[in-house]
Amino acid sequence: MFKTKLESGMRVIGERMPGMSSVSLGVWINAGSVYERDGELGAAHFIEHMLFKGTKTRSASRLAEEMDAIGGNLNAFTAKECTCFYGRVLTKHLGVLTEALADMLENSLLDEGDIEREKGVVCEEIAMAEDTPEDLVTETAISSYYEGDPLARPILGTQESVRAFTRSGLRAYMERHYKPAATVVAAAGNFDEDELVSLVSRSFGGGRGEPEPPADFANHVPGKRFRFIRKDIEQAHICICLPGFKKDTPESYAQLLFSNAFGGTMSSRLFQRIREERGLAYSVYSYPTVFANSGFMTLYAGTGAENAAVVTEMMLEELYRAGRDGLTPEELERAKNQLISSYLMSRESNSARASALGRAELIGRNVLSEEEVISKINAVDMAGIEAVLPRLCSAEDIAACVVGRDRGRERELKRLIINE
Repeated sequence: MFKTKLESGMRVIGERMPGMSSVSLGVWINAGSVYERDGELGAAHFIEHMLFKGTKTRSASRLAEEMDAIGGNLNAFTAKECTCFYGRVLTKHLGVLTEALADMLENSLLDEGDIEREKGVVCEEIAMAEDTPEDLVTETAISSYYEGDPLARPILGTQESVRAFTRSGLRAYMERHYKPAATVVAAAGNFDEDELVSLVSRSFGGGRGEPEPPADFANHVPGKRFRFIRKDIEQAHICICLPGFKKDTPESYAQLLFSNAFGGTMSSRLFQRIREERGLAYSVYSYPTVFANSGFMTLYAGTGAENAAVVTEMMLEELYRAGRDGLTPEELERAKNQLISSYLMSRESNSARASALGRAELIGRNVLSEEEVISKINAVDMAGIEAVLPRLCSAEDIAACVVGRDRGRERELKRLIINE
């Protein structure tokens, strides 16, 4: 692995995988929903869309044709803490990919007509998310958990905020955050280090200036919160958010192992009790989410409306039982083996490696070697699990949402979840 910092402040990081014939390249920017001001909800995500609409030298169709002509791919995503533009090509085409990404980021037209058309596209994306119960219940529960904090902001924005976007407002957001000092270029695959640095230096401009920092975020206020959203659907979708730990701490590794054993696999407690033993849900699971300075754990189940209360009660019973009794040594060992295997298999993908490098470097975390990651997983013992249980299995700090059609069960569900 290598890392260098250009004169502009942009960082370039990479990991060579000589046996491959391709290279993955990502451009990571400190520009996510937590960086948005009032009136800018969804701006980071909207800009991500707009940068594919054409530059001073490339139309949107030409950009797509150039990638197709070399058999490459180009995509992007927006998250709470960042935006990433990325692609994968054969090694010989790395220059084409690098130059195309730089052109998109630095020379986008943000055409007024394109902006108006894209408003319709993004509003349809918002409507699609609202019509997808699993997405809706999860987003609502997370927003409730971080109520009043920038992390509660929806990445997509709202119909109202998107319709109000202007070219000048979008430009202002980019001028504050799309700066070299807030940008990391990460690569993994078969490439030459000197060539990559040269390509990035030539393709990206030499802008200066420090980006505007985000507002103070990840200030979760403990408490109990519950929302019920009425939807005329067959199932009830249940999502519960619980306090967790921030990224790359010993506690976050213990949290990851606990969640895996509790609801992350087919052998987990939630899956075995609710699906296998009772047949009450097709989809039931848990997973952790970590940010640079915060984290939480999510429980989810989708079940028939008539079973919503019993499934909710079973999820919480298992949670509180785990908080009281902990995991067994066999569960911990199984979780370690599963996570290490999953991690090592992901390492066979240069896209996954580039993503891990870029995200870690952007948020100021040490980029861990394969041996270090495995060592941190193996270092979690029974005492480490027991130490995180009071926080992960808290009955006093909980945010939940249920999406379904039967409001008659709202009071019962609220009582089960937050004892009201």
